[in-house]
Formats: sequence, C-alpha cells, structure tokens
Amino acid sequence: MFTDLGLKKTLLFLAALFISHLASAQFNQSAFENRIRPDSSLTNEVHLSFYNLNYVRNYEYTNDFHDGYTMYGTQLQPQIVYYAHPNLAITAGAFIRKDFGRNGISDAKPLFSLKYHKRNLTLIFGSLEGGIQHKYIEPLYDFERIITTPIEYGTQLLVERKKFNLDAWIAWQKMIYLGEAAKEEIIGGLSTESFLVKTDDWKLSIPAQFLAFHQGGQIDILKEIPISTLFNGATGFKVHRTFAGNVKRVYTDNYIAVYKDFSPDKRRAYQGGFGLWLNAGVESKWGSLVASYWKGNNFISIKGMPLYESVSSNLYTNGLKQSSRNILSLRYAYQNELVPNLYLDVRFEPHIDLDHTDKQLQFNHSFFLTYKQNFKLFKVKK
Repeated sequence: MFTDLGLKKTLLFLAALFISHLASAQFNQSAFENRIRPDSSLTNEVHLSFYNLNYVRNYEYTNDFHDGYTMYGTQLQPQIVYYAHPNLAITAGAFIRKDFGRNGISDAKPLFSLKYHKRNLTLIFGSLEGGIQHKYIEPLYDFERIITTPIEYGTQLLVERKKFNLDAWIAWQKMIYLGEAAKEEIIGGLSTESFLVKTDDWKLSIPAQFLAFHQGGQIDILKEIPISTLFNGATGFKVHRTFAGNVKRVYTDNYIAVYKDFSPDKRRAYQGGFGLWLNAGVESKWGSLVASYWKGNNFISIKGMPLYESVSSNLYTNGLKQSSRNILSLRYAYQNELVPNLYLDVRFEPHIDLDHTDKQLQFNHSFFLTYKQNFKLFKVKK
C-alpha cells in the first residue's frame, strides 16, 4: 500500500504527465530584450534608444534553498546610438536602477558598445546583449538577474541563421590592479540552437548551452585563496507545434544539465552533478501555462536559480546540503502589448518540493511593465 507521502508524489507526477499532454522551458522573453543593431537605412543618423523596465517580484518562500523576499522598483537604460556605417553602430548611455523603499539610486553603470553587423553575423564589444537574452534555461541562469545584474561587459559573437543560432560571449566580472586584496573573475559561455525541422507549423531543434566561470589571477595578494574554475552545461530537444486560433502553440522543451568543478584545489561540497529539466507548455490568447519538473543530483549552478541547487545559499541555512532535489512547478504568465511599445507581463509560479511536501505549496509572483522605443534625433551631415 502507498504511504500518504508516496500517494502525494504519485498524484503530482501523474498530474504533470497529464499537463504535458496539454501544454517550454521558459516563457516568451522578447518584451524584455533590448537589442540595438546597425541598420543600413539609418546610416549617419543619431538616435535615442529608450528602455524602461518596471518590476515587482515577490517570493512567498519558506524553504531552505531560496530565500523569501520582494523586489520592487524601476530601471532606465537611455542610450545615444550613432549609425556610423551600414554595418556599424556605436552606442553610449547609462543603466540606472532604483529600488523603491530605499534612499538614492540602487545601481548605476555606464553603457558603451561597438556593434558590427553583416548578413547573419553580429560582433559586439563593450556592454553586451546579455542576461536573459543569452536564452539559458533557468537552472543555469536565473530569470531574476534581469533585475539584479542585467549588465555585462565583454565581447560577444552572434550568428542568426534560419536553422542555426549561436551566442558566444565572454564577460569580465571583476578586474583587479597590482597588489589588490581581491581575485579577478571572468565568465563566458555558448548558447546554440540547431533546427532539424523548421516549418510554419512544426519546429524540432537541438539546443546546447554552457557557462564557465574562473576566479584567479597572478597579481593579487590573496594567495591563500585557490584558483576556482566551474562549468555548467545543458542540452536536449525541443518540439513546438503552432496553431491558428485561440490556442497558438503547444510545445515541450527537455534538457539534461551538468555541473563540474575543474578547480585544482576542490573545496566545494560536490565536484560534479547533473539534473533533468523537463517542461511542457501551451500558449493561448488567455496566457501561457508551463509545467516543469526538476530532478537534480549534486547540482551546483554558477548563475542559476538557487531553488534548484543541492547546496543552499540562504541567509540562515547557508551551506546546507541535499544531494537529491525534486521540484514540480506549474507556472502561468499573461503577456500583452497594452499600447505600442508598452508591454505587460504578469506571472504566477507555484511549486512543490517533492522531498518536503510537508511544507506545502510555495510560489512567487511577478508584475512587469516594459517600455522601449527608438527616437530619431538628427542626421550627421558629411
């Protein structure tokens, strides 16, 4: 006979299977993207690119792996864009973040980039088209970083073809000067998607992505802290079916994720691990519904959502280990362009930790308003 716990797990698993027959690893994030590219029709023109993200993200969590807290505020990214050549754009601007409930500006950074684009290739040096625009799965890259750390500086190569996309990038997170009491930090990665089938109705693709993090250096004074090198990767398959009518798309995105510690002196709780990230969803005029299941084993993430890790980074349970993690979630999002250039995104994302069902249902919910538009200022006379 089943125990109560065994029965709960069985019912939840069957529910997930049922939903998967109805219903992606992630919601449509295009409204959050802020991409500026050279444009031959705008050569010698100067434009103002304006991007504004307003956010409320609240975690009603009481678990040992992800703290419960609320983020509420606004971001601005105004940039001057000079379309210097049909294949070249130069941008300069600022990133400003204001968290409500605190005095002053929460974060401010300069933005500068040089962007070369020809046919299917884009090369960027400076502030990258980074963050969630890399399109990593959530166990590898936390969606919350759109609020906390959206700006990356480095070099990026983008290839966008009909049946193949590539995003290769490297970002300098912490640069040090001679004799500093700090370690330099660098991170980079690769995200690709190869389409085996791509028609108006069907898409079958093989995604592959990885992140690598290195902390070290030869000119710091912290010689007692060893070099650290970490790796996260994921691959799998995606099947999407598009429809005309109220139901727009049905799809399933499934990945196996890996973690490996390549540090010479291994000091972390686990030196290697893996996870299964299974998703099924449906998009309709009433919103998007996604069922997700995470099965992790000794998994540590470089930039991923803490909920999926096997080692806690919580305030009061920091360092707590749980080798096996089993998370089942059913997430809903409503996304709509309210007026031209103004995008609404509302999310409700409950989950159950199948290893701790006594803590019952937990959830986070979000509200986003994004405004982005490009304004022509003047044309440079030659």
